[in-house]
Amino acid sequence: MAYNKDKPGGLFTREDREAMIAEATSQYGDRVSVDSFHGLLVDYARDNGAGAVIRGLRAVADFDYEFQMALMNRHLCADVQTVFLMADEAHFYTSSSLIREVATLGGDVSAQVPPCVLRALNDKFSK
Repeated sequence: MAYNKDKPGGLFTREDREAMIAEATSQYGDRVSVDSFHGLLVDYARDNGAGAVIRGLRAVADFDYEFQMALMNRHLCADVQTVFLMADEAHFYTSSSLIREVATLGGDVSAQVPPCVLRALNDKFSK
């Protein structure tokens, strides 16, 4: 998980986001690890022996941005490839901003987020 240490905090702290990701992926055991870094993704990948980065695509706007990023990453480090995976159609138009807005207004986002994230959102907005 990338983070910008100079950017003001989001809805959850880096540590909270790491904990939620770890819980949401715990069913995969040792096959998934959760880590965070500050800096260039290709530097992190190279430093950790990763030969590929997997990026999710939703709408066409994602592709345009992700394609530009993949080309820049290739320029910075040709040894790290980018692999794109399409989102399931159920999540094609889901974004963190949309989830946050709906949750803030008391809407049901249970179909869009893992149970641990739903609990955290409910805790955050039920006060």
